[in-house]
Amino acid sequence: MAGLRAVTETAGVVLAPNPGPMTLDGTNTWVLREPGTEGCIVVDPGPLLEDHLELVAQHGPVDVILLTHGHFDHSEGAPRFAELTGAKVRALDPAHRLGDEGLGEGDVVVGGGLELRVLATPGHSSDSLCFALPDAVLTGDTILGRGTTVVAHPDGVLADYLASLRRLQEMGDRAVLPGHGPELLSAGDTATTYLAHREMRLEQVRAAVADGASTPRAVVEVVYADVDQGLWFAAEMSVRAQLEYLSS
Repeated sequence: MAGLRAVTETAGVVLAPNPGPMTLDGTNTWVLREPGTEGCIVVDPGPLLEDHLELVAQHGPVDVILLTHGHFDHSEGAPRFAELTGAKVRALDPAHRLGDEGLGEGDVVVGGGLELRVLATPGHSSDSLCFALPDAVLTGDTILGRGTTVVAHPDGVLADYLASLRRLQEMGDRAVLPGHGPELLSAGDTATTYLAHREMRLEQVRAAVADGASTPRAVVEVVYADVDQGLWFAAEMSVRAQLEYLSS
């Protein structure tokens, strides 16, 4: 159907037209169903863009709407999408739920002929979740399809994020279906790469502080000197999370 790109046997993606430095090519809205099944699960309807939401709704009927987390580029369109489809919205944060059921660690979501296992993976944000299928894991912003993600301090906590990455290492060769960017072949390998990157950044932050960087901004100017300055606001959130981690 229009706009849907098949990625695995059970997962297809509709790309929202909201590209940018933080959203990469745009938000990935995932449509999940067992082949031959009428209904589907939709993960992260994305921003409030009517054309996008109507396009995704064409792939219904929608059994349930899930949010990986509450950041607006994933959740803003969810209330309108619920109106279009009649489906409930399930999320960890009660502020983003529409319906009686929440969403949390250990839950199993049934829809589209599938069963998704819910993994609590805080760190990028306190309410971040991943959804595991037998052959793939939907990671929201916890793992991106390109580059690395921000630890959105103070809501995001680096210790939590490192624990979440170690948990995703256990997903082994399951494909990564991220919230932004292209799919990846191995959750385990990607999580290992992310952990190594975080350790490298921590060493750089330690060195910058030892050399006299006395504020988060000063650390950013040293450690993220090769990053577009338009992204330094995000880098500063991660640095604040790193400094908090190193001081604990």
